[in-house]
Amino acid sequence: MTLPSLDTRVDYPAGLTRLTATVLHVEPRAEGLVTGLVAVLLDATPVHPVDAGWPDQGPDRAVLRAAAAELPVVDCVVGATDGTALYLGRDIPVQKGTAGWAFVVVHLLSGDAAPAEGQIVEVEVDADYRTRMSAGHTACHLAALGLNLALADRWKKEVRADALGNPDFDGTAIDVSLIGENQSVDTYRLGKSLRKKGFITEGLAEALPEIQGALNATLAEWVATGASVHIDADGPLLTDRRYWVCDLPGQSARIPCGGTHVSSLAELGAVRVALSTADVEGTTVLTMATFVG
Repeated sequence: MTLPSLDTRVDYPAGLTRLTATVLHVEPRAEGLVTGLVAVLLDATPVHPVDAGWPDQGPDRAVLRAAAAELPVVDCVVGATDGTALYLGRDIPVQKGTAGWAFVVVHLLSGDAAPAEGQIVEVEVDADYRTRMSAGHTACHLAALGLNLALADRWKKEVRADALGNPDFDGTAIDVSLIGENQSVDTYRLGKSLRKKGFITEGLAEALPEIQGALNATLAEWVATGASVHIDADGPLLTDRRYWVCDLPGQSARIPCGGTHVSSLAELGAVRVALSTADVEGTTVLTMATFVG
């Protein structure tokens, strides 16, 4: 078989954790591939891959079942091909959506345990692990919106608004976001560029206990509503735009997102955050750790 000419169909945005798929390609020589692994491309997958462009949520845990064999997925990443070669992660030389390129979900398996091209396989994701990661990701978005609200009075210039109409501190200052099982950690750089945009950093460290208290009160109020959560997608393919939507009472929040999520805030039970600041090479960094349950 030749390399795929179409993007992979992805079913994890709809919450699927199992499906039957066809092996389109098995590649032991992809650019960026770790020695000893092979890249397996399917026509469709429920496995969430890590995206090198914004690697906030890591890959699902999963297995491929081919005939009598159960093949663990060692890793799962976004890849791309122009029909002549397969590139993985940061080795992809073009932007998503580039004409003539297919963007694919690459399942990385041990080299001595790969299925054959054309074979039908069952793909199954660890549903419990998916649930914990989805809870962490939903809580991360909710906490970011709450942080924006809690910091709304610290702007002296107009900046872009978030999904609820508040100044988007999260989107403006975010440095790194990492999703974990029932948790997330977001770090924000409070440097010169942020101050030039109008954010008031003076007195922030001293005000953190009050800000944290207000933020946690907002999160408790939102979670208590049990608001529904879903993913809106422009289409079924990997590169189609997807959005996290949370139907809070009186206002719906809609945020671009390629990750996985719970279907209701009621599934979270509780969400709380801890805020802290530190000096990193002369720049103040704000860290927000978010916890579920």
